[in-house]
Amino acid sequence: QVQLVESGGGSVQSGGSLRLSCAASGRTSSVYRMGWLRQAPGKEREYLASITWNAGSTFYTDSAKGRFTISRDNAKNTVYLEMTSLKSEDTAIYYCAADDSRNGSWDYWGKGTLVTVNS
Repeated sequence: QVQLVESGGGSVQSGGSLRLSCAASGRTSSVYRMGWLRQAPGKEREYLASITWNAGSTFYTDSAKGRFTISRDNAKNTVYLEMTSLKSEDTAIYYCAADDSRNGSWDYWGKGTLVTVNS
């Protein structure tokens, strides 16, 4: 089992920046990749970015390209999502997820952290 705890959410003005953190614990040696997803009010959960745990290879969806950066610190078992030029439409609950099955799905989820962007 892998446990994930997000932090760093909060309220920010439009155009501002935030850095989210996701601390992983438990069987982290089995993790293949970590990712960030978000869910805005009334919308489906949206995939943003992922990073492979060992190689650090990154992937971004169009929603994240250019403004969001995913990174990891293996020594701290922590993954980050740096978000810049935030817009009101970025308001959502942001979730961290881990994949240890390598089958394209997310096997573990954090409880989420709320980001509110005020215009």
